[in-house]
Amino acid sequence: MAKLHFHYSTMNAGKSTILLQAAHNYRERGMAPYLLTARLDNRGGEGRIASRIGIGEPADTFAPDDDLFDRIARRLSEQSIACVFVDEAQFLTREQVWQLARAVDDLGVPVMCYGLRVDFRGELFPGSAALLALADEMREVRTICHCGRKATMVVRLAADGRPARDGAQVQIGGNETYVSLCRRHWREAMGERPASQR
Repeated sequence: MAKLHFHYSTMNAGKSTILLQAAHNYRERGMAPYLLTARLDNRGGEGRIASRIGIGEPADTFAPDDDLFDRIARRLSEQSIACVFVDEAQFLTREQVWQLARAVDDLGVPVMCYGLRVDFRGELFPGSAALLALADEMREVRTICHCGRKATMVVRLAADGRPARDGAQVQIGGNETYVSLCRRHWREAMGERPASQR
């Protein structure tokens, strides 16, 4: 039975690597995956899903006004799709998450979404919030803070190297811009002193 999956984490946890490996596994078994990524994030190249470890694949891109149900239905009319893979899923709109859910329910195609859960302010991205509400299956992709604890938060570094406390929710960047931290160290980086230091 087809399901809507959400694999979430902070920055630099290897979400794109896992997506690319899963797509490769489908191809290796003679099944065709359909890869999508946000047009907004072109760090790996236009229309490309790329991993920090150097692997990548071409993908169709989506923008906020694209109807993903129609896109998947059209693709299915042209060829068989074993699974849809969506990278940078935090950039989906709420409507697009519903469109993906409809593709699962009405077209019978599994959809695997990979993305960030929260932004640098500790707030959910709209696409992630909708996926947390609608996904049939969720999996956290873990990474660690510099202290060794599980990283669940991310800070955005300003030009001076200090953590930013405000700004637009979306700013494309990699290791030079974002650092994944545990909640305690995120709170410290954002200027909240631990109770023991008050």
